[in-house]
Amino acid sequence: MSNAASGARQLTFSVLRALFRAVPLPASLRDRLRNKGLDSIGSWSPAPPRGRTGAPTDGARALQRADERAIGYVPAQDAPLPATLPATLVAFYLPQFHPFTENDTWWGKGFTEWRNVCRALPQFEGHVQPRLPGDLGFYDLRVPDVMRSQARLAADHGIGAFCFYFYWFSGRTLMEQPLRQWLADSTISLPFCLCWANENWTRRWDGRNQDVLMGQQHSEEDDLAFIAHVADYLRDARALKVDGRPVLLLYRPQLLPDPKATATRWRRWCRDNGIGEIHLAYVQSFERPDPRDIGFDAAVEFPPNIAAPRQLNTTQFLLNPGYEGDVRDWRELAAQMRRAPLPAYPLYPGVNPGWDNEARRPGRGRVLLHASPRGYGDWLRDTVHERLRETPLAQRLVFVNAWNEWAESAVLEPDARLGHAWLHATRRALQPPVAPPARPCIVIHAWYVETLQELLQAVLDSRLQARVVITTSHERNQEVQAIALANGVEAEVWCHDNQGRDILPFLHAADRLLQENESLVLKLHTKRSTHRDNGDQWRRDMVEALLGPSRAAANLAHLQGHPDIGLLAPAGHLLPVADYLGGNRARMERLWAQLGLDSLKADAQFASGSMFWARLEALRPLLDAHLLPSAFEPEAGQIDGTLAHAIERATGSVVIAAGYRIGDTSQVAGAAVVPAPTEYPFARRR
Repeated sequence: MSNAASGARQLTFSVLRALFRAVPLPASLRDRLRNKGLDSIGSWSPAPPRGRTGAPTDGARALQRADERAIGYVPAQDAPLPATLPATLVAFYLPQFHPFTENDTWWGKGFTEWRNVCRALPQFEGHVQPRLPGDLGFYDLRVPDVMRSQARLAADHGIGAFCFYFYWFSGRTLMEQPLRQWLADSTISLPFCLCWANENWTRRWDGRNQDVLMGQQHSEEDDLAFIAHVADYLRDARALKVDGRPVLLLYRPQLLPDPKATATRWRRWCRDNGIGEIHLAYVQSFERPDPRDIGFDAAVEFPPNIAAPRQLNTTQFLLNPGYEGDVRDWRELAAQMRRAPLPAYPLYPGVNPGWDNEARRPGRGRVLLHASPRGYGDWLRDTVHERLRETPLAQRLVFVNAWNEWAESAVLEPDARLGHAWLHATRRALQPPVAPPARPCIVIHAWYVETLQELLQAVLDSRLQARVVITTSHERNQEVQAIALANGVEAEVWCHDNQGRDILPFLHAADRLLQENESLVLKLHTKRSTHRDNGDQWRRDMVEALLGPSRAAANLAHLQGHPDIGLLAPAGHLLPVADYLGGNRARMERLWAQLGLDSLKADAQFASGSMFWARLEALRPLLDAHLLPSAFEPEAGQIDGTLAHAIERATGSVVIAAGYRIGDTSQVAGAAVVPAPTEYPFARRR
């Protein structure tokens, strides 16, 4: 096709899309018309806007392993569940992780979904690909113990059932072997249901009608043959039930000639063949009719389908200049859906731990950036405890998309990068909220151990009742332990590699403390700044303002009384970022994109010297980015231009992005007013 013809089609598509969006239509009709339009002229759609290319890397992209543990990695942990779960969580489950004849023919001998997963490449900086499995490994579902392990893991973290995708094509099934093994295995107690994925099987992996490998032929005879085939699953004692009726899901009802007639046939067959009444639900993947209008009992939300959070393409630094994927903001999706009112018809809410189908559509995938276990946990908690507050407990079903969609990065299973973080967030979201402790944490990074005693004495002199954590390197561990013991300070000592100055160890500690439900933290470090002649005075000024005997209790009370303050800097050390960028501009631009922050604001501030009081929730945009330790440069005495320096300057913007404000200790009652310095004595403007 000529460029002119292609451009005309793209223009036509854009005009039609704008007109379509402007016309007020019922949601169900809009969905139906959209699907028809995309099937016929979807290929006319213009490519998404391009990201940034040609920018110097400034050494920011170290070679990184895809299985590196990120900040926020969570190992397997035993923890109790509530005696009564507040809802039944049902996780969609893909049974494609084993070879079978049709995939051998279509994709090559031995193909499984793992081949898609492993071929994925990062398309822009911060793009987490490939997404690799953790504890369960590259499993083969023909091995019975795999599903037993999955069922135990799911149940231990509050998942109440799996919803297996079921692939039926006019009497022929795909990928049914693992499901039949589950039926035959009485040692598995986890409930389950089926979701008939009743669309064409295509080479594009997107449910559209191009490149069909195996098509559907819906008919009255096929309806009856299907329900007879799945009867064994509906009869099983482990079948998920609502009001005593086994649950059956349909992925796309509008592909049936008459969904209401199909529902009637299925119900009659089940009554006539000893199953009794069944509970029919459909998945809101492409359309949203009232389920009662099509003879069904309920609908199931299916994020991220039928959602369009804001696009983030233009802010990404491309590794592949030809990238044509669509990058969106997962945080906006979660924010929209976690508080959406339920409709008048029966609807089971859905939650989603992330989405990125780059593995299935190399260079053209749909990516939802900035998904995080804590953000997913917030979404799930609000869904269970708020959206379903008025729903009877027996009808509180919440569907999770998904348990193991590895090629779409919609996964609860342990992965190499974050371990059990998604499962930990699931279990935690089911618990009733617990108030954090009133006492603060004091986190001290000890590299220059000769100044550690000074900081520990300040802790003692402050008389604060605080949890004290000291981070240090492995080689300094024993010396730090001895200094804390000699000074009578009960401290936890956590060891990390000597990398990322005081910043990377603090991020590790802050993430762990937030997971442990801590709230207020005082960040200190044994700062020397040996390249300056006033480095010791710099440290002492900050420690006195933050923890001095006459100031510590007042600072803590100020934070406790002003929950909107996310960061409290030492007076005189809160500086404008624009005046002290130094050699960090390129790093900060990349960091802003990776954290999903808006561009650097003219009035952005930071706590120079990196000592401050902070509310851990206010640091979440930074912690939830789950940066890789290898992105931090090895220590070589750098005084500027590293990722750690960029993060130091970004912290104020992180706090603002989290919805909090910044203050300094001069604003605390009883403190002396400290005028803004005309010339900061500890750093040059540049």
